[in-house]
Amino acid sequence: MDTRSNPALEALDKLVARLHAQSRIRVWSLVVTFFGDAVVPRGGRAGLAAIQAVMERLGVEKGAVRTAMSRLAADGWVTRERDGRLSFYRLNAEGRHAFDEATRRIYAPGPPVWPGQWTTAIVLPDAPGGASDILTAAGFARIGAQSFLRPATAGASDVTDMEGILLVTGKGNQPPGVLGRLWELDQLSAQYTRFVSAWSAMSGAIDGRGGLAGIDAIAVRTLLIHDWRRIVLRDPGLPAELLPAGWPGGEARALARRIYAPLVAPSEAWLDEAGLPAQRDALAFAQRFGIQPEIALEAG
Repeated sequence: MDTRSNPALEALDKLVARLHAQSRIRVWSLVVTFFGDAVVPRGGRAGLAAIQAVMERLGVEKGAVRTAMSRLAADGWVTRERDGRLSFYRLNAEGRHAFDEATRRIYAPGPPVWPGQWTTAIVLPDAPGGASDILTAAGFARIGAQSFLRPATAGASDVTDMEGILLVTGKGNQPPGVLGRLWELDQLSAQYTRFVSAWSAMSGAIDGRGGLAGIDAIAVRTLLIHDWRRIVLRDPGLPAELLPAGWPGGEARALARRIYAPLVAPSEAWLDEAGLPAQRDALAFAQRFGIQPEIALEAG
């Protein structure tokens, strides 16, 4: 199809070009995005042909996809299965657990509700190496040599099983705005702003009824979540009360939702045609970005 006849296709081609203009593409990471976004809700198993088709629409050669799948298998993320001459890949239990944790953060409808309590984590002398990095990745800010702080919100990454960590939760007596500055958010803010700039044209094209179908729909969906998750998984997940004025994260999330919602039905139809199993739980799928249940049920 001539991309000039469909602004959404033109926007997709520009986004693919942007992907390849960046540093060397980590194909395995793109595949991980496709699995987490599209394959996990359908049981975690996909044929190599379907994976290659999506990656090819994103400008990735089949040989690079095979190499990426071998790496993911070697790293224990997926297992390879044969059915005659066809190859399939299934997400293993460890990989599924990692996706479950990431999914909650990627598709959250907005900042978490905060009751005003804080959790302090103190790294004890017998804590294993890397404890500080784990706490930082879980949204804690360092407030001392071996002490960390984060707002106590529902759904925050669970660190209660970490050895050598003392956790204390309670009310604070400092204004939230003061403590909110503990998190260095400037770089994250810039990433959200770049996301909005890069994806605004696609949003406008879709809003203007420049619809996408088939492989184009699933390609856009995969690339959208690939860009989005690389930002949001670095976000400490602060409640609105701790975010600075003019924070672009909300605008970026609303933009992601506007693009994602109309892609659900056509992309899920393509996944059906590609032979993936049916969705396991359409209502759970509907909770992504707060999309209405009837949209997901129609897609399923």
